[in-house]
Amino acid sequence: MRNLILCLFLAMLPFLGIAQDNFSAKFFGFSFHPDGDVNADNMPTKIDKNGVLVVNIGMYFGYEHFVHKDKLSIKTAVAFYSDCGGLFSGLVHVGFRGVIVQFDRFSINGGLGPTFIYRRSWYSKFDDYVNSGFYNGNETDFWQYKFLWYGGELEFNYQLTNRLDLSTTFIPGYPKLLELSFGVRYRFKKQQTSLK
Repeated sequence: MRNLILCLFLAMLPFLGIAQDNFSAKFFGFSFHPDGDVNADNMPTKIDKNGVLVVNIGMYFGYEHFVHKDKLSIKTAVAFYSDCGGLFSGLVHVGFRGVIVQFDRFSINGGLGPTFIYRRSWYSKFDDYVNSGFYNGNETDFWQYKFLWYGGELEFNYQLTNRLDLSTTFIPGYPKLLELSFGVRYRFKKQQTSLK
C-alpha cells in the first residue's frame, strides 16, 4: 500500500504548478579524500602524495523537472569519468531537489535520492589494491559498485543570462570522499501546467 501511494504521488508531481526545467552539463572534476587514501600510490592524477586531492576527467549531465513553482524538483543525473585510479567509472542518480537559498542572481539547491556508483574493478588493475570496504565486488568481478539510498548534492548557481547559469556541484560523501564539478545549467522556457 505504501508503495502504491508513493507511485501515485510521483505520478501527480508533474502537474502541480509552474515549471522551469533545466539541463546541466559539467566537467567532472575533483575528488577530495579528507584523510588521504590507502591506495594513493595507484592514483595517477593525484595532486599530493597522500591522495587528498585528485583530478578526475569526465562529464556530468543532469535534467531537472520542477514540480512545485521554482522551488521543488525531481532531478536525474548521469556521470561518466575516469576515477582516481584512471579507470572508467560512472554514476546514475534520481532524487528530489529544493531551493535552499535564492538571491538576485545566486542560488543554492540541495537534494537527496538513490544513487548507483560503479567503476572498473581495481582488483584487476592494481596488485597492491587495498579494499576500503566502500565498494562491493571481489577479485573476480569486472566491476565494483555501490548503491546508496541517500546520495545527494549541493548545487551552487550564478545566473549569467536569462537562460544560462554558471553551476558548481558539490557531492558531500564525507568522511571518505567529497567531489566537485563545474559547468553550466541551461533553463528552458517557463510554462504553466495544471491538473485536468
